[in-house]
Amino acid sequence: MSVKQFAYETLLTQYSDRDGAIALLRQYRPYLEMIPSLRRPLESVLVLPLPVARIRTPKTGESADKRFTPNTATQLPCDLAVLMCDPEWKVKMGPEIVVFIHRPHEDFSDLLMRWRQTQMYLDKDYEWLMPHFYEDILCEGTDKLYPLFVLSSDSPSRILKGLAGAHLPYVVQSIPTMPFDDDEPIESLTLEDGLEIEEWE
Repeated sequence: MSVKQFAYETLLTQYSDRDGAIALLRQYRPYLEMIPSLRRPLESVLVLPLPVARIRTPKTGESADKRFTPNTATQLPCDLAVLMCDPEWKVKMGPEIVVFIHRPHEDFSDLLMRWRQTQMYLDKDYEWLMPHFYEDILCEGTDKLYPLFVLSSDSPSRILKGLAGAHLPYVVQSIPTMPFDDDEPIESLTLEDGLEIEEWE
């Protein structure tokens, strides 16, 4: 695994967890303040890694889009969707934050294009395809869509300059040195070894 691929995989893994996603939002205060309850943040945030949305019919007044048939499941070009949830009623709320992690060999235009494509996909009626863990939560889309770009410490400075020029929010993360045995398989991992499945109560 290359160092750049390791950086991407490390960040994606880190932010796929609710604790990690909340830590990310803490680095960009306007988005942190969108969390419905800062006293109960883990119950107020849903994280969808490499999300899929079911694209439905165009919004009222729009002409039919030939690329989409009703209820088309579409892999979005963002890396994470961070959704807000009322901690009491377990109902998804607006806004929605889509996170773009700088990928290996990706330049500014590629990164920006992923955001533009996400805007185009979600400029229609849609719903999120939720994992079993969140399946009881209403997952209708919203008009309040916000991007957040995550760069690693080895991302080219021109990408940072481009995002700043486009007035798009970003954070820069330091990545630990890649361990030599990172690609070694995990021989035996059980729930008792530290993986816990929470009940959504």
